[in-house]
Amino acid sequence: MTPKPPERRQVVRFAFYKLDSAWRRLSAERQASSKIEFGQTIESFAGRLLLRPYGLVGIRGDCDFLLWQVAENLDSLVALQTALNGTDLGAYLTAPYSYLAMTRRSIYEFPEEPGQPSRLVIRPSEARYLFVYPFIKTRAWYMLPKAERQTMMDEHVRVGRQYPTIRLNTTYSYGLDDQEFIVAFEGDNPAEFLDLVMELRESKASSYTLRDTPTFTCVQMSLWDMLDTLGGAGSVQAVSRRPVRADGYTPVATLADLPPGSSRRVYAGSDAVALFNVNGTVHAIANRCSHARASLSEGTIDAARCAVTCPWHEGVFSLETGQVLGGPPALPVAVYRVKVEGDAILIAPAEAREPTVAPHS
Repeated sequence: MTPKPPERRQVVRFAFYKLDSAWRRLSAERQASSKIEFGQTIESFAGRLLLRPYGLVGIRGDCDFLLWQVAENLDSLVALQTALNGTDLGAYLTAPYSYLAMTRRSIYEFPEEPGQPSRLVIRPSEARYLFVYPFIKTRAWYMLPKAERQTMMDEHVRVGRQYPTIRLNTTYSYGLDDQEFIVAFEGDNPAEFLDLVMELRESKASSYTLRDTPTFTCVQMSLWDMLDTLGGAGSVQAVSRRPVRADGYTPVATLADLPPGSSRRVYAGSDAVALFNVNGTVHAIANRCSHARASLSEGTIDAARCAVTCPWHEGVFSLETGQVLGGPPALPVAVYRVKVEGDAILIAPAEAREPTVAPHS
């Protein structure tokens, strides 16, 4: 029996920033130009990591916004922060809180809910709010038999499933940062989250919590709307001056990154996308299998059928249409339009179906 490949994990950073009020005394022209530079710096990392901006202005006094970052390696996080530090706006920012974690499978057994995405991969939803806090268990918790801990976690999950509109993302920080976990709940109604937390306080597992503060309530918004919450010259003015591709394509990789016969996971906005080079032609589909959310970029390419086989349950998807060709999946995956300019690979949502493009045509 062939051993399973090592589990590929994502690195996750919750970076909270505070703006020095001195920035608001700069000229309107400098404020606008610094927003343009900061926003374009973030956008230049499209394809290298997933990033979601959230505002906290008017909610907390010690930070103004959150950049929720998900990447394949630590180097991408370091590169982004280094680039932001070099911007004009970056010179006026501090990071009072920054949490680092990774994804991994839970040691506890939880049956998957039908129709719900897997919790193994970070895939932010469109929920309006994000509730984030670091979490540490007592050492006494780890001394309990695993079966006893499983029973308490089962109760915890039963309570959580009474609030189906609240979605949990759990990441692990053991040995990487000061806390053990970072938990991030997504939802559209803060009152429902408040009720959930109150009920969880009465669960038996709660007695083994050592620390679960500070807690952050964050509002999801576009990058430019988030920058507007900082005050100063508006981002509407800034956006009107920044270069935007009229065709809607986003650069995500280079041909050197994707030799024939290879695949690669990239990000376009908040979407994880799988790129494939099949006999010199680049194809792009949604990265998550519609069956159990496995990463299709880690699947096996079938060049003859122009298809990929999911690495978990052997579902087969057409790279040209996204349709299911075999296995347990019932739903197709999205297909992206592909354009190659020089060495750059660009993709766009397939709102209007176009043929895939051969790199050297």
